[in-house]
Amino acid sequence: MTDLSSTAGVVARPAAAGRLRRLGAAALSLLVATAVWLPCLHLFFRSEPGEHRASGALSPRGQALLAHQLSLWEEDSVAQDAALARMRAANAEWDFMGRTFLVLGLANAALRDPGAQARHLAVIDRIVDETLAIERERGMLHFMMPYATRRPFVQQPARSLFVDGEIALMLGARALVARRADHEAELDARVAEMRSRMERSPVLSAESYPDECWTFCNTLALSAMRMADALHGERRGLDLGRRWLAAARARLLDPKTGLLVSSYTHDGRILDGPEGSSLWLVAHALLLIDPDFARDQYARARRELGAELLGFGWAREWPRSWAGPEDVDSGPIVPLVGASAGSSGLALLGASAFGDAPYLGGLLTSLDLAAFPIREGDRLRYAASNQVGDAALLYALSFGPLWERIAGAGGAP
Repeated sequence: MTDLSSTAGVVARPAAAGRLRRLGAAALSLLVATAVWLPCLHLFFRSEPGEHRASGALSPRGQALLAHQLSLWEEDSVAQDAALARMRAANAEWDFMGRTFLVLGLANAALRDPGAQARHLAVIDRIVDETLAIERERGMLHFMMPYATRRPFVQQPARSLFVDGEIALMLGARALVARRADHEAELDARVAEMRSRMERSPVLSAESYPDECWTFCNTLALSAMRMADALHGERRGLDLGRRWLAAARARLLDPKTGLLVSSYTHDGRILDGPEGSSLWLVAHALLLIDPDFARDQYARARRELGAELLGFGWAREWPRSWAGPEDVDSGPIVPLVGASAGSSGLALLGASAFGDAPYLGGLLTSLDLAAFPIREGDRLRYAASNQVGDAALLYALSFGPLWERIAGAGGAP
């Protein structure tokens, strides 16, 4: 036994050493292959140049997204109902916001392609009329999260700027493509109500939820007011927007980053710090109020939240100096890199609105890698997204004509 064990030990040590050498060689080969392959990975998903075009026809991706969104409202009511039901099961707001983004995207598409205007307006009218009917029949709470009923609104009777503002946006976008008297009357009534409520707040902000104001909703409300300016040849929305921005600069800026906070109380007490799922859209809305400040906010968000590596782009939900929770707005947070689905999705709109083509390309490259595009004929949707995500992407890629028409007709800021 002694001799056998000694012999076995002598044989085992060289065998173990050989295995270690083979493992080391394999690991080294894998490391070298990764070093070569990883920087090339984005080439398999790289987007085409010119994905966002300031004018003219949409890119092929934009056209395919548009075709799918149109099909949901024109042809496949079963698929539309199923898509809305899935979103409402997660968040009732997504049903509503998906309508808003789609109407904005369709309005831009109609202005880009006058030959398709009648088709796009027909879908816009269906969406807007259905949304107004649902609000009349079921109330604003149908489009809101359950916590809206947990306590009373500060201002009474209760109204949500989230609902009023986005309905006004849809009405205004439709009117800027082609005027419709009943929609304009509804728009004017909403704008008057929103202005009245915002004027009664110490920070010129109205509530979206009880004692909860959002920069997202207040800046979209101001965008709707700028649409009314353009339709009536006024500057009342611009004047209120400038006063809102003065109040926001004084009370709603994060001192560490200079970014606008995302939510606050009716009297201006900050609730949540800067969030990517709000900031990118807020910056694009502020182009209609103060383009220089809007560009500064985008640049700060790009620095604090934007990220790029090896041809891929993404966005964090919060700056490193302010940590918030993973929630329905942020979507899942990817560990280590901190990528947020909500922030990255709306960063596409920011990159388009501010002409940041390199970042837009990186974001789209990541989208094609992680969101699993599904092409069916001339149509495109993303398996890892939903209707609101695809509609927001369509709006990002179509962005431009509506904002240009507002600035031109309503007096440039």
